[in-house]
Amino acid sequence: MAEHATDQAELDPDEADSGAEQEQLDDEAEEEELDPEVAARRAAALARVRKFGDPVLRTRARPIDRFDDALRDEIGRMSDLMIDAIGVGLAATQVGVLNRVLVYRVHQQSPVAALVNPEIEWAGDQQETLEEGCLSLPGVHVDVERPVHVRVRALNEYGNPILIEASGLEARVILHEIDHLDGVLVLDRISRGQRKEAMRALREAQQAA
Repeated sequence: MAEHATDQAELDPDEADSGAEQEQLDDEAEEEELDPEVAARRAAALARVRKFGDPVLRTRARPIDRFDDALRDEIGRMSDLMIDAIGVGLAATQVGVLNRVLVYRVHQQSPVAALVNPEIEWAGDQQETLEEGCLSLPGVHVDVERPVHVRVRALNEYGNPILIEASGLEARVILHEIDHLDGVLVLDRISRGQRKEAMRALREAQQAA
């Protein structure tokens, strides 16, 4: 997920708490504000992310049943790519791997969390609409309604069960990435009119690239 919303850029702590209420899940950081070396790493990372139109983004990921060094290496690579892309979340399908794995980091100073075989156990009734972006949909920012509070069961990279009680931006990021693992994009969660505008923005971003 993009920072200005979900797969992308990490928010600074204050932004994430006030901006979490205003969460900009933007998959586009302002390149001109980045150090040249950081911008180069980001560009290289984004080049490895599968983009809209790739069939893998519409494919449901398979549950993991082997917790070995290969899985942990995969999670490490995903974490590094997400950080280099200045993202807050990344699903395995976004890098062409059909494993039910996601990584995320809401605060820049926090360690990256990995969820294997995540399942939503509970979602609260309170909903919130905020802007989301996606590393797989460059240039697209859309308002998406999601639950404010969720409980998610998953396994860590060693196969140990974990329970996540998440609210605000963390909940939104996790739900965005679980959508990816189910072959669902933010375009599927908006109106037809919004989708047309989003597709126009996507075409413009592709032409400018």
